[in-house]
Amino acid sequence: MSKIQKSDDEWRKQLSDEEFHVARKKGTERAFTGRYFDCHDKGTYKCVCCGAALFSSEHKYDSGSGWPSFYQTVAEAPVGEIEDNSHGMRRVEVVCSECGAHLGHLFPDGPKPTHMRYCINSLSLKLEKAD
Repeated sequence: MSKIQKSDDEWRKQLSDEEFHVARKKGTERAFTGRYFDCHDKGTYKCVCCGAALFSSEHKYDSGSGWPSFYQTVAEAPVGEIEDNSHGMRRVEVVCSECGAHLGHLFPDGPKPTHMRYCINSLSLKLEKAD
């Protein structure tokens, strides 16, 4: 269970329509359209809903998928994994454990050292740029 509990109406007041659709209703943005898929700024990627630190630009790489991809989370990131059998596929959904936001999916085809690919929707993230 998520630590932060809000009604859909409360989330709608905080998020854009697109952010609400992706982060709260498990939507997916179209590939190659997100604000961070080709972003090379340094910083920390945080949950758009609750601000929890999730990923670092140091672990971001170009997976060719059209979504921001990371090979690991930041230390002690509140990232949970849920089995996802929707759309006739077996996948692992990635969520923010603090607020339950849908972030994207996790695949075992990433680069070394983890061989994991966190394929994350830009709409689920907010980049806090490094100074």
